[in-house]
Amino acid sequence: MHLDHLSFAAGPGGLSATTDDLEGLLGAPFLDGGAHPRFGTRNMILPLQNRQYLEVVEVLDHPAADKAAFGQVVRQRSEAGGGWMAWCVSVEDMTAVEHRIGRHAVPGNRRRPDGFNLQWRQIGTSSMKVDPQLPYVTCWDIDASEHPSQMAPSDISLVALQMAGAPERLSGWLGEPAVTALEQITVEWVAPNAQPGIMSVTFRTPNGDVTI
Repeated sequence: MHLDHLSFAAGPGGLSATTDDLEGLLGAPFLDGGAHPRFGTRNMILPLQNRQYLEVVEVLDHPAADKAAFGQVVRQRSEAGGGWMAWCVSVEDMTAVEHRIGRHAVPGNRRRPDGFNLQWRQIGTSSMKVDPQLPYVTCWDIDASEHPSQMAPSDISLVALQMAGAPERLSGWLGEPAVTALEQITVEWVAPNAQPGIMSVTFRTPNGDVTI
């Protein structure tokens, strides 16, 4: 497992205003990622080092947003003011994860502005909806060169997460590989009795470390 990306829900100003604010903090432009037709959402992407990326996502006025757990979570988080929503780990083989969680992954896709159709399978968004400290899991069905982190060179890296919750909950759900997927990233587990999920994220930029 590898920490693939972080999801940040657009605030009241919408996708463009939210990414403008984050661009000002991080000193780097976001790229148009396109729409998720199966989930009723769309995103903008900031490629990071270490084959990771940050997405800002907003819900669309689309029937899929009411049916898909991912769309429901985006809507709920945006209506609460926006902010950190979820984290996602990637795997090479989804079979073991499906067996552990006890259900099948669902297909996802997103057509980039250049016309390329990104495809993947994902699982765990329903669990993430209930307990946001838990990641959802993606298995990419594309060549590695098309991964969103490769859309543009990046000199920004993810260095630390502050999470409300407990690592025991994470390892009990997906096993120890989910904990080790965080690799060199520093993780501070805080406030076990608070609403679980990402509290803040620290990025290393050319202008110094930035915590959001």
